[in-house]
Amino acid sequence: MLHLKEANGRLESLLSEEGKSLEGAFVNLVDPYVVMDLTTKVLSMNSSAKEFLGYDNEKEDLILSDLVHKDYLEYTAESFQRLLQVGILKNYNAQIFTKKYGLKYVNINASLIYNKNGNPVAAQGVIRDITADMEVKKLMESQKQQLDLIFENSSLGIILIVKGKIIKANRAFCDMLNYQEFELKNMSLEDISTIEDISQYQALLDMEESSSDKITITRIFHQKNGDSLYGKTSLTNVYNNLGQVEYNVVMVDDITSEKEATDMLAASESRMTTMIGNLQSGVLLEDVNRKLLKTNQKFKDLFGIPPELGALKGLDCKSTLHQWKEKFKDPEQFILGIDRAIHERRVVIADELELNDGRVFSRDYIPLFNDDEPIGHLWTYSDITIQKNYRRNIEQQKEKYSNIIANMNLGLVEVDNDGKILLVNNRYCQMIGLNESELIGKDVLELMNMDDENLSLVQSQLERRKKSESDSYQIQITNQNNEKKYWLISGGPTYDDLGKVIGSVGVHLDVTRQRELELQKESLVKELEESNKGLQEYAHIVSHDLKSPLRSVSALVDWLCQDYKDKLDENGMYNLKMIQDKIEGMDNLIGGILKYSTVNSNSLENVDVDVNEIISGISDIIYIPDHVTIKTKETLPTIKADPTMMHQLFQNFLSNAVVHIDKEEGVVEVGCKDLGTHWQFSIADNGVGIPKEYHEKIFKIFQSIGNKERSTGIGLSIVKKIIERYKGKVWLESEIGQGTTFHFTIIKKVE
Repeated sequence: MLHLKEANGRLESLLSEEGKSLEGAFVNLVDPYVVMDLTTKVLSMNSSAKEFLGYDNEKEDLILSDLVHKDYLEYTAESFQRLLQVGILKNYNAQIFTKKYGLKYVNINASLIYNKNGNPVAAQGVIRDITADMEVKKLMESQKQQLDLIFENSSLGIILIVKGKIIKANRAFCDMLNYQEFELKNMSLEDISTIEDISQYQALLDMEESSSDKITITRIFHQKNGDSLYGKTSLTNVYNNLGQVEYNVVMVDDITSEKEATDMLAASESRMTTMIGNLQSGVLLEDVNRKLLKTNQKFKDLFGIPPELGALKGLDCKSTLHQWKEKFKDPEQFILGIDRAIHERRVVIADELELNDGRVFSRDYIPLFNDDEPIGHLWTYSDITIQKNYRRNIEQQKEKYSNIIANMNLGLVEVDNDGKILLVNNRYCQMIGLNESELIGKDVLELMNMDDENLSLVQSQLERRKKSESDSYQIQITNQNNEKKYWLISGGPTYDDLGKVIGSVGVHLDVTRQRELELQKESLVKELEESNKGLQEYAHIVSHDLKSPLRSVSALVDWLCQDYKDKLDENGMYNLKMIQDKIEGMDNLIGGILKYSTVNSNSLENVDVDVNEIISGISDIIYIPDHVTIKTKETLPTIKADPTMMHQLFQNFLSNAVVHIDKEEGVVEVGCKDLGTHWQFSIADNGVGIPKEYHEKIFKIFQSIGNKERSTGIGLSIVKKIIERYKGKVWLESEIGQGTTFHFTIIKKVE
């Protein structure tokens, strides 16, 4: 406080001398610091301000309001008026144009400078560049919008589940089941689907027992109109920072057609194994001269041979197949494949042929020999259109998810049980500072460059993966660019087809910025605690040093009254009494300041406090005019709180209320409501009332209404601090001439 007064004095003195420069008044400030007149013309600025803004007020006139971006002009005008009214401006955020750095986001805290007559003559402020913070905020908002966009526009049905209930569903899922999103909310997955195979229930149980993050099963989903569809359902657990499941992400792919196709294939394969005579492949048997010996019905069906042609035995296959070649997209390749196979007399397996009608055939060839003498040719044709489309869809899905993994903003790495890297995505390469070819096959621990403590942590986590355990943890590493980074890693085991752990996969998030902010916060909190401790000690010392001379003066006045009461006239005795009253007021003021400074420092008791007894006890000790009565609306509760704090709280309210009542019958009424987590108390009086412009002001220290000489202006500010300590708020309702009601809340359970 002393330093601020000295600084203000220096500025006032300098401002009164119009021709003098203000350079050096705040030269030691690291942040840009500016002094301007009330037209926003810069009077002085430190070197940091000159560097940041790119202007020098000693060389050219600088009007700060001219630097403000047009989008912030109205807000700036309102803020400047608030500065003129209140005398201080906190957290003014806007964009300004700097000469050197272009458009910048800034945060400004400012205050007015007054002359000896108490009139504002200038303003001073500290400027902080918050451009980087704003860009980070915009980036986070952009990323959230992108995730929302992916969620809403995904071709897969996606739902979010919290505690077994659906809280959100995307458009694809709603369209899939013909529901509106609001109809699905608060339904469970079991309300709209069943598991296709009862054995898959065990997989769900295994997921819960092993804390697995993800499971994929097939479910039968029930549409609103009563129809059903098959959905490949992937359920993924998402954890909070305590390692608890916060919600589930369920992705559903409609595989009804695929399922039907798969079922058809399974049925066909079953018939092939049981009825050789009705093979699902078209069979064509030729002799060595390529005369047709035998074929089956499937072959006729595949090539569209009408039934009326009857038996085809004896046909010249070479000329006949030339007639059928136009059914294929590449007719010449169809014939060339046959000629090459016969010429080379080698086995051909799964030679794929595309037809003009969209079908795909698979052709096999086996040359037939008898004692090394060729005796014929065996051809089989199979329609693999469904399988081909299925594989194509699988490859497309695989490619899609591979692209997502490769380009997502989280680093992903897969390792085997020996820690050798098998797979990385682009983001992990960026985080570690190496390209993919430099990572594959290398030991992941050697590349991460950690100290012993972090190395031991990662090694223990890899051992846990071998036990099928998943976990999230944070480490510090030094990347290949020699930069220290903090990573949050979520790891889980990987399995082979037999369910054996073959390695692990980890998702990495760079939390360096967040970690730096946490460390900065811890440092600031520690500094604040030390500062508060010093202020409290200072308040006690000042209180003692000020009260000691007051007690001496009070004793002297008492002696004067006793020794000279016969010699002093009535006016002299009155003056001595006035001195004693002023001493008492000063003593109350000092005591009030001490109480105000220690409200937040004293430890709180947490015992049962009967508020009825508090009100009764206060009524016995405070001054209550004869025409005033204190009463309660109903029986007040017993609360958990500090009895001293509660006594101080209610005494300040009641002491103020009883002395401001001008009615013949004064009433002060105390009431209470139960708000669940808080108690809400009210103290109502039928006194003179409080003007609206004082409703906020009276809770500030040294502020009071009227000319009550005994009022220190501290009581209600102490009240406000006590209420805030109990996580509550205070406000009032008042009408001039009718009375005032103070309301305040305090939390029921004090941490």
